[in-house]
Amino acid sequence: MVEKLQVEGGEIAFDVVGRGPLVVLAHGMGDTRHSYRFVVPALVAAGFRVANVDIRGCGESSATWASYSRGDIAGDLLAVIRHLGGPAVVIGQSISGGAATVAAARAPQDVVGAIELAPFTRAQRFDLLGMLRHARHRKGMTHLATMMLRGSVPAWLRYLDLAIPQKPADWPQEQARIAGHLGDPARMAALRAMGQTSPADAGEQLPHVTVPVLVVMGTADPDWADPRAEGEGVIAALRPGIGRLAIIDGAGHYPHV
Repeated sequence: MVEKLQVEGGEIAFDVVGRGPLVVLAHGMGDTRHSYRFVVPALVAAGFRVANVDIRGCGESSATWASYSRGDIAGDLLAVIRHLGGPAVVIGQSISGGAATVAAARAPQDVVGAIELAPFTRAQRFDLLGMLRHARHRKGMTHLATMMLRGSVPAWLRYLDLAIPQKPADWPQEQARIAGHLGDPARMAALRAMGQTSPADAGEQLPHVTVPVLVVMGTADPDWADPRAEGEGVIAALRPGIGRLAIIDGAGHYPHV
């Protein structure tokens, strides 16, 4: 059953299943909580209560917001945790990986651990040499740029084809679901707005995180020329001893898929 929580600026939709310690899931931009369809049953079976969130602008949450920063998303996640009676471990992917960092730094009493899947958690630099040397990275950034400039759903789907190199069995249906979701102009506008945000607000919080952090990167992630180096950079910016990096060979930007 979908619940909706009123926060400043709109409503955040989520569903809750299972019993045990609380885990809060937050997906990446342009997606919905359905992204975690394979993860939720495994967490419930392992003895966790799982709150799966549609981040602002996505899914069944309100479509239009004044801002889509990682700090904004972090505030929404903390509101869900407090509503459900946390504390919680937060699992965030891509933009929500950065949001998990902010939430953990702001409220360690509410966030007892963070798992960041292919996170955009640090300020990024344009990597011309990486673009020239790595075709996957070059193609992925080209598709993302086309989506940003034109609001093109087909360009986003071409990006996803690279970003999820090992397709799940339900991929044709999932593509259709994503295309239908982003066919709503308000949802596409939210995606483009998120794409314009900077992860610098999350990067500034990395030294202030005091809870354990796991960063998960895939070797075939097209968002970086060197995904391992990006993950290592996140770990290095944390306090010594609290961060751990896991690398999944052959996974892309959606290692949970």
